Formats: sequence, C-alpha cells, structure tokens
Amino acid sequence: MTQSVVVQVGQCGNQVGCRFWDLALREHAAVNKKGIYDEALSSFFRNVDTRSGGDGPDIYKGKICSLKARALLIDMEEGVVNEILQGPLRDVFDSKQLITDVSGSGNNWAVGHKLYGCQYRENIVEKLRKAAEHCDCLQCFFIIHSMGGGTGSGLGTFVLSLLEEEFPEVYRFVTSVYPSGEDDVITSPYNSVLAMKELNEHADCVLPIENESLFDIVNKIHQMVNSGKLGSTVKQKSLVTSSAGGAKAVQKPFDAMNNIVANLLLHLTSSARFEGSLNMDLNEISMNLVPFPRLHYLVSSLTPLYTLADVNVPSRRLDQMFSDAFSRDHQLIQADPKHSLYLACALLVRGNVQVSDLRRNIERLKPSLQFVSWNQEGWKTSLCSVPPVGHSHSLLALANNTCVKPTFMELKDRFLKLYRKKAHLHHYLHIEGMEQSCFSEAVASLSDLIEEYNELDATKGGPRTDPSRLKIAV
Repeated sequence: MTQSVVVQVGQCGNQVGCRFWDLALREHAAVNKKGIYDEALSSFFRNVDTRSGGDGPDIYKGKICSLKARALLIDMEEGVVNEILQGPLRDVFDSKQLITDVSGSGNNWAVGHKLYGCQYRENIVEKLRKAAEHCDCLQCFFIIHSMGGGTGSGLGTFVLSLLEEEFPEVYRFVTSVYPSGEDDVITSPYNSVLAMKELNEHADCVLPIENESLFDIVNKIHQMVNSGKLGSTVKQKSLVTSSAGGAKAVQKPFDAMNNIVANLLLHLTSSARFEGSLNMDLNEISMNLVPFPRLHYLVSSLTPLYTLADVNVPSRRLDQMFSDAFSRDHQLIQADPKHSLYLACALLVRGNVQVSDLRRNIERLKPSLQFVSWNQEGWKTSLCSVPPVGHSHSLLALANNTCVKPTFMELKDRFLKLYRKKAHLHHYLHIEGMEQSCFSEAVASLSDLIEEYNELDATKGGPRTDPSRLKIAV
C-alpha cells in the first residue's frame, strides 16, 4: 500500500485541509467498524504508540493507538492553525509537523516565496523528510493552497519547488484555489501569475478550482433545497457541502465551499484507500491524463452534490450522474469542457456501480465530446466499491481539456491591467531577490501556456496535426 503526504499552506490550504481530514476520518469510520489500523488508514494516517509519552513508534498491527495525519501545516499567520489545534481534530495533527509565524505575508507573493521561503527552507525540508521517513512507500505529495494571497501562492509554490528538489521521484499533485475577478485582494492577479509560473515548472498535476464556481455551486444547492424544488426527495444532511456528523460543531461561511474541495481530494484518493474492481493509481492519472508536460491542468467536476431518497429509477439517476459530470454547472472552474477539446478524461466512480454502467455511459456520451485526433480513446476509468458517507454512488470527472484557457486568459488580462500602470510593484520589488524581470518572466510563461492551448484548439475539427511546439511527455 502506498502513502501520501498532504502539505497545507496558508489560510485557505489549512481550512480545506481541515475539512479533508474530518471527512476522511468519517469515511474510514463508516467502513472500519472494529477500529483496526489497516492498509486503508495507513495511506494517509500513522498509528502512533502514545504509551511512551506521545512519540513512540508506528504500529502496524492491532488496535488503533493514536492516529496522526500524514500532514504538514504551514501558515505565516498562525490564526487558522491555532484554531485547528483548539478544535476537535487537534489530536490528529503532530505538533512537530507545524510551521507558523505571526505576521503573515501581506498578500504579497514575494514575501511568501522569497522572504519566508529563504527563512524557513531548512525547517520545511526537515519536516518534509520526517514525514517521508514515516512512509513505507511514499507515492505522492498533495499541496493545498490558494493563488490570490501571499503565503499560499508564494510559500506554497516555494514548497512545490523544494519537493521537486528533495523528492524528484515522488508525484506532486497541487490543488490550487483561484481568486474570483471581484477578489478583495487587489494584488491577487500578481500573486496568481507569479505562482502560475511555478506550477507550470514544478507540478505533475494541478487541479485548478475557482472560488466563483464553488460559490455558485453552493448557492444553487441551497436554492434548490430551500425552494422545495427537489421536494422531499433530498435526504436530510446528505449534501456534499454539509459537515453534519463530522467533528465540526459550528459551520463557517466557507465550510460548504471547502467541503467540495475536500470531497474532490477524497474521490481522487479513494482507490488508494479502499478496494474496488477497477482501481486507479495516482501515477496512472499523471501518466494517462498529461500527454504534454506543461499541460497538466485538470478540470474537475463532482456529482451528485446531494442524495435522492427516491430509489425507483436507479439506472436513470446513475446516467444523470454521468451527464452532470460533463455539464458546465458541475465544473469546479467556470468552464464548459463539452464544447472544448479533450486531451484525455478520467472517470473515478465510487459506490454501487458496475463496469457495464461505466462503459454504457461512456459510449452514450462520446458522440457529444470532442477528443484530439491522436487520442480518440483517451478515457481512464476507476471503480471504488466504497461510496462517500451518505451516498450510494458518486463520480469525479477529471478532464485535460482546453476549456481552462479562458480562465488563464482572464487572469493574464487582470495582471496586465495592474502591471501596465506599475501599480503596487514597489511592495514586491523591495523584497530581496525580487526583480521586475520576475513579473515579465511570469507573464511570458503564462502567455506560452495559453499559446499551447491555442495550438491545440486550432486542430479542433480538422485532420490530425502535430503541434510543433508541444512535446509529448515520456
């Protein structure tokens, strides 16, 4: 069994991470009734013997002594981490795997990346190595961070480059939360574009998520439930966005949005944690969904977002789940993959679903989806027998699709509006190691990425062509 380590950076990263660990514990508790430390738990948790004062050896047989998350929590403003350590999950985190400061990064990528990166480098490396030492077979690092602030974007991408340096053979999956156009952090376009250059260069897979999409999804669900449009068919406390039954006593405004991201990560790792008739490893996602090294941005959609109590038409509801996964309303970024070009697509299904159901729906949907000419059969599928808590079945679709391009183009436009005026540049340039060339290089990197998507889009509907500048990953 392989293990993964989660690195939570910044306020957003730690809030999403907290929801992930809460929901992961609920999932394992629903399956592991006897409280035995098994292989499923070992993928993300250590079992520590606390009888020797809290720092005893890992135990791999018998009852659970004390579960510790395979996590590193980093934030340069200690408020969120302190809140987690005072909450119901406080015992899940190893106090030696925390790095905090008090002043924050002031919504400045340069402070996070250059200043704190230099200052905390050795400490971060030491804790990453410690986390790796506790793994029998370390397969992946998951980084959770936001793009718009200073610590998440700056220090988060600094950690990403460190991981490539220290653990070049271990996969790096990044969950990046992108700010909306109306973000109240005025420098967020700078931070996001500077961070994008690092993601382009150092990540294996990036799951971009937009705050705006999460907000829209949560609003739609609440409107449907509160308006009674779904009638009495919605099971109580069955929303993906609900934390009912979890460790949290009080829900906060962003909890519903963070739950969606946490559920995305639970789906992504379900094959690593539970058995199924058709398991998909994380390395298979990277190998099958990323044909070009830089085009490693995967658009995700999650369905269903609530559970229907009516079970009279299971096949119709199952088919609807697959249809929803390709509708723009269920995408976690503002995008429409159905009308863009697919490089590859993965369907990660959980629960009571058969291989025949999977094949039937792929054949049903294929005619409405356009794949690149050289990868017409670019599907990867996974079946995990354990559904999320409260659901009979669920689906995560991951699409390597040119529909991410508008998100990047809009980000570039917002960046240039500030940069042409040289607005707020002095806040960045007074940080040691930060030069104006960092900005021009970052926007050039983003422009190149957009152009690569343009070259692919130009092949849409035409004969097979080999984009001249794209190099297939080997």
